[in-house]
Amino acid sequence: METIRKHDDLVFHIDKEFANKTIHDFFNAFHLSRKTIHLFTQNKAYTLNGQFVPNTTLLKDGDWLQVKAYEHDDGMYVPGNKAPEIVFEDDYFLVVNKPNNLPVFPSSKDNTNSLSHQVSFYYHSQGYDLPVRFIHRLDDETGGLVIYVKCTFLQPLMDYLLSIKAIHRHYLALVEGNFPNHKEYTIDKPIARNRHDAKKMRIGGDKQAITHYHLIENYEGYALIECELFTGRRHQIRVHLAAIGHPLLGDPLYNKHPGQLKRQALYAYLIEFIHPITKEAIRLTSPLPADIAQYVD
Repeated sequence: METIRKHDDLVFHIDKEFANKTIHDFFNAFHLSRKTIHLFTQNKAYTLNGQFVPNTTLLKDGDWLQVKAYEHDDGMYVPGNKAPEIVFEDDYFLVVNKPNNLPVFPSSKDNTNSLSHQVSFYYHSQGYDLPVRFIHRLDDETGGLVIYVKCTFLQPLMDYLLSIKAIHRHYLALVEGNFPNHKEYTIDKPIARNRHDAKKMRIGGDKQAITHYHLIENYEGYALIECELFTGRRHQIRVHLAAIGHPLLGDPLYNKHPGQLKRQALYAYLIEFIHPITKEAIRLTSPLPADIAQYVD
């Protein structure tokens, strides 16, 4: 389906995929909420072939459906003092590389030191009048790739794709000990807050947490492994690996002997998803930071 950006709108050239389906069906396919669809209709925020029509109208092959798809900056994140490292950008998404020990968003409104404030700085520097919206988060201490959505029309769909694990997030980790083979293993252990330490999480509770991992390379006393998250609990990889006797190197919370590394050796190095507009397979990677990479060179 051909899609054209026109100012704050997206114009969809309807093809056989949506022919004989209603405009309401089209909106459902992008996982818009019932409230959003109602507001779109109430505010006449779409047109079909240049005219507003009820959302029960059937679409035909070759129709042009124009939809208000972009919102303006809501001021949630004032510009920070620097731009982030950009890995990918188009009209719809911005993917950036988060440094370790930087939150994706601040714990209070007064704190402007976050990745989202850096994204706001970049938007303003480019003249983009856009709200800052991230699709997923990383723990403050973990560096790596984070997706921001520039086109708010697509945010519900991306939230849905994340929920069904259609957005794949891979991590590299340096852990204590060695592994016998390169097979893929699964850790399926629930994670809950640690009642005795507000900074920590623990195995327990009723919130399922699933991590897949496999060995990349064994070294003397430690190993480089790759992990993929199938849930997104706080400190999930750190807690899971510590629970199986392979805590992260440098992790002050879950490793009793963190060693010389000044921070936890965990990095979100790979993101994969199908672009919802272009249908292109997006595969983005970022190299290990130097302080971690020195252990595998």
